[in-house]
Amino acid sequence: MVVQIGGRLDSGFDDPIGMLRDCHRRIERFLGILCQMVERASSETLTEEESNAVLRALQYFRSGGRRHTADEEESLFPRLRRSIDEDSREAMNRLENDHREANDLHEAVDRLYSKWISTGTLSPEDRHSLSSKTSSLRHLYAEHIPAEETDLFPQASHLLDRDAIAAIGEEFRARRK
Repeated sequence: MVVQIGGRLDSGFDDPIGMLRDCHRRIERFLGILCQMVERASSETLTEEESNAVLRALQYFRSGGRRHTADEEESLFPRLRRSIDEDSREAMNRLENDHREANDLHEAVDRLYSKWISTGTLSPEDRHSLSSKTSSLRHLYAEHIPAEETDLFPQASHLLDRDAIAAIGEEFRARRK
């Protein structure tokens, strides 16, 4: 049994929609670290603590972030697409475009932070680029996450039957093995 003091437990495979929401909270938390470090780094070099925080955030987006996108695009979206109207399908297409844009931004952020950590410094141009890309990610997610949580996820909970939800949960489990 997992014990979590002071907070609620994360959702399990029997609640894949809840798992997606939980993942959004992690995305927000790790993105916050990436945004804060470029804004508040105490000097031109990152401290060991700052570097470690950045490395944890980058690793999350390399693995958990990509898995989250696969959970949506390979498991949830195809099932939901069959049950929604044209306007909702168009909204889902925009969300998939957001995923591609976010992936490109994350790759650039990863490359710039990795350079900063490995060389100990970042040129003013690269620092500006890193700041711009983390800001773009923050803006993208500020619109993307509410769209999923207020529109798409409630539709999925309402339209998909238990068997579909169970199958989605099993696909999520398989991605994590």
